[in-house]
Amino acid sequence: MKRVAIAFLALYFISCYGLDHSGAAEPATPAKPKGEQEMKKQARPGSGVISEVSAYISRSGDANLPPEVVRKAKHHILDTLAAIVSGSEMKAGKVAIPFARSQGGVEEAQVINSKVVTSAINAAFANAMMAHADETDDSHEKSLTHPGCAVVPAALAVAEREGADGMRFLKAVVAGYDVGPRFTMAIGVDNLRNKGRSSHATGGNFGAAAAAASVLKLDPKQVSYVLDYASNQSAGALHYVQDEDHVEKAFVFAGMPALSGTTAALLVRSGFTGVADIFTGSRNFLEPFLPEAKPERWIEGQGKQYEVMSTNIKKFAVGSPIQAPVDALILLIKKHQLTPANVQTIAVRFADERSATTVNDRDMPDVNLQYSLAMTLIEGDLSFEASHSSAHMKDPAVLDIKKRVSISVDPGLLKIVKTERQAVVEVTTNDGRKLTEHVFNVRGTSENPLTNEEVEKKCRELMAPVLGKERTDALIDTIWNLERVKDVRELRPLLSAR
Repeated sequence: MKRVAIAFLALYFISCYGLDHSGAAEPATPAKPKGEQEMKKQARPGSGVISEVSAYISRSGDANLPPEVVRKAKHHILDTLAAIVSGSEMKAGKVAIPFARSQGGVEEAQVINSKVVTSAINAAFANAMMAHADETDDSHEKSLTHPGCAVVPAALAVAEREGADGMRFLKAVVAGYDVGPRFTMAIGVDNLRNKGRSSHATGGNFGAAAAAASVLKLDPKQVSYVLDYASNQSAGALHYVQDEDHVEKAFVFAGMPALSGTTAALLVRSGFTGVADIFTGSRNFLEPFLPEAKPERWIEGQGKQYEVMSTNIKKFAVGSPIQAPVDALILLIKKHQLTPANVQTIAVRFADERSATTVNDRDMPDVNLQYSLAMTLIEGDLSFEASHSSAHMKDPAVLDIKKRVSISVDPGLLKIVKTERQAVVEVTTNDGRKLTEHVFNVRGTSENPLTNEEVEKKCRELMAPVLGKERTDALIDTIWNLERVKDVRELRPLLSAR
């Protein structure tokens, strides 16, 4: 018994004080209070972000938006509807409409420029495919996303399903623009691309999900589940760049994100539950993107700064990096009466490598810089028809000019103006003159936004050939006055096929 008592005392002594490596006793580290452990647990990356984003989306439908934000949102709704209408005549639209028709489904939302009324999910998908069919849709430079082509179709389809009023629809669009672009900026645009993920698909997915959840008036917990289901559908591989018909690109940038985001919101509305915080816990969404990801960026400026104000509307129906070079060449043509006959070379300098590689001699005409500049020099401008003509891509006259176009990257341009959407175009003429034009902010960028009249002009050019002048005018007037729209289904007669 004596030995047992001594052993027990020894064990007690060690448990209280511990032993150092030499066997000598030392004071044991006191157990940390439970509260301190919880505090450390809460301090991990991403903690609290999901709840704040969910709360923001949940209350977005009741937000009191500044007048300038409402006005800019109307610009982008109009611009996206115009892209959908014109895109319905492009290949992506011509395959999307029959597909939606073949799916049938409960009649909840209109497929634009058709007689199809189908489920909100199918309508969001088809309209989104058309929205990015012709490269006229908007873009958000810092997030490397095209918000409108996914967010607006998702918001519109769910708003039709719910019979929501015009301002509920508009506020959902604003929320989608805040959530989608900020998400890719939080994860890191290059971070996504380095892991083979498309920022356009990822941002569009979360933006569409946010817009749909806003229309549905989901509470914060439900919204957190929507973000969970959106994360499980977040995809978009980068090999879409090989697509020659702008169909897969429309799917990656718009169709798939709108489909996924709308589905996520409607699943939760139907009672689906899931993980309330995708940024924390075991195997969370954030882990593969750390340490580069900055999750707190997702909530920066929330409710104070609106990303729709930082989103660009395209002046030309071509890829975003081509906007500045085309604008610069048009200015040079007008100033110096340039023609294919008197131009020897055209040298384009971009501020960043990504812009240069994105548009360097691509297979699709509307994202091919050399082709776009060749057609601009021939036409003296760049028409919608020329931007999308595969036939012109093979024209010997066009091929001849394309050979004269060179591309380089000059990071020093960022020291002049910190925007990647700038370009310098230098034309060398046959008589030895060197003519240079540097475009910093193309008309339509957030730094140089379009007026109401300019937005109308672009929309009329895209929609009138399809809808006719009378319906186009009526649609434009209705969007300018969304405050008066009691039910967005009022838009259907203006957008359906005759």
